[in-house]
Amino acid sequence: MCPDSEQIQRLTLSALGVAKQAGQRIVEVYQNGYEVTTKSDQTPLTTADLEAHRIIKDGLEALDFEVPVLSEESSAIPYEERHEWDTYWLVDPLDGTREFIKRNGEFTVNIALINQGSPVLGVVYAPVLDLSYYASQGGGAWKAKGESEPEQIHVRASTGTRVVVARSRSPETGPNMQRFLEKLGDHDEVAMGSALKSCLVAEGAADVYARLGPTSEWDTGAAQCIVEEAGGHITDIAMKDLRYNTRESLINPHFFVFGSTEHNWRSYLPAGLPYYPV
Repeated sequence: MCPDSEQIQRLTLSALGVAKQAGQRIVEVYQNGYEVTTKSDQTPLTTADLEAHRIIKDGLEALDFEVPVLSEESSAIPYEERHEWDTYWLVDPLDGTREFIKRNGEFTVNIALINQGSPVLGVVYAPVLDLSYYASQGGGAWKAKGESEPEQIHVRASTGTRVVVARSRSPETGPNMQRFLEKLGDHDEVAMGSALKSCLVAEGAADVYARLGPTSEWDTGAAQCIVEEAGGHITDIAMKDLRYNTRESLINPHFFVFGSTEHNWRSYLPAGLPYYPV
């Protein structure tokens, strides 16, 4: 089922509403206490992840648009089943669970609609900050704080004299990232959690975010639409746009988020870096 442009714009606003409903519940859990468990991949899971998943799944399934929902918290769907999907919702109910646990507010609800392997709408909502980023294919990328009037956002046309690098607050700087930064040379850094790093690139507050480590497809789907509609790119290290639901694993390759193409970002990679994180 391929939605037309008018339907995509309506679905974008509906998805934003669903994200805000989930965000409201996340904030309630955030303020009142929660349990933390560890998933099989050693990543943390909180009550907020599970409750947000339920709200989003119910909200999306209630829309007048019947397509499957693939969420981080319901990802055990066999590839034999999901590879038949032309269109589906791709959801991270709480992106940045570590930020949630650290209580720095830099976590998000991510909702994307994927059609034929590419995102056609994306919503990233940071509930504690009450900050929304959203986009639809051909409709531009937008940012809104609270109930204020949305403003259209764009990537930086040029990196200027010093590249601004978005990076995680977590100590994710392994040897590959260290070598990337060393080869890049003089640069400034801005730290942020979750999909908000990609949104910094989309709004022109950073030039590049290089993720040289493991992520999953629900971490990038919504942000990719926002970045692309802002004039930027999210690509693998072969400089090809990220694609979705193309194989059994839902792990992304290493990737770049960038606005300006004046840099050959690939040239800063350490030699011999594999395509997928190991």
